Amino acid sequence: MAVSMHKKRGARPLIVALIVMVVIAALGFAYASPYIALNNLKRAADARDAQTVNQYVDFPALRESLKQQVTGLLTRRLDSHGNGDPLAAIGAMIGVALIGPLVDAYATPDGVAALLNGMPPRGEPGERPPAPPVAGNPPAAKGPAPASAGAGNNANSGATGSATGNAARSTAPPQPPQTTAGYRGLNEFAVTYQHGAGDARYSAIFLREGLFTWKLAAVNLNE
Repeated sequence: MAVSMHKKRGARPLIVALIVMVVIAALGFAYASPYIALNNLKRAADARDAQTVNQYVDFPALRESLKQQVTGLLTRRLDSHGNGDPLAAIGAMIGVALIGPLVDAYATPDGVAALLNGMPPRGEPGERPPAPPVAGNPPAAKGPAPASAGAGNNANSGATGSATGNAARSTAPPQPPQTTAGYRGLNEFAVTYQHGAGDARYSAIFLREGLFTWKLAAVNLNE
């Protein structure tokens, strides 16, 4: 009997130590869970894996947030052009009328990929997130035109290349954004993007669902 009691007493510290280890591991995983969600979502969005993206995005909430943020963006633009360039004001008014299609375009895997890569909506008429690269078609190698090409072909190629380059520069950020991420509360986690000192910032906001689950649910275009 004494031996049995001694064994029980000896086992208690081990059980307590195991419980403490499990609790610490759970707390560590809970703290890291939004970073894991961000990493998984970005990889899935860049791959246009819609099924995985759906697991990490609350699309109804994100759509409503985009609508509010883009409306605010265009309203501020209208106010700033109230006594200025009338054409700019007209452009902003057109943008207000096209908020619905813009929001629908960004509340997609393509839009999520753009948001997580430093390319938020700017409220331009007809704006859409950049399309994913076509699989199996790597970018063309840079270099001089083949010697067999004629002068006219070279000119056309140069014009086409220039137009393509201009289009790429208009949609892609000039440099990778500076990114910071962290908690803004127990149930809110934000990733902030900025392309350079003095440039506008914006945030992608994740909200907690349960203990370990986080979903992209909002954006803030006026950080």
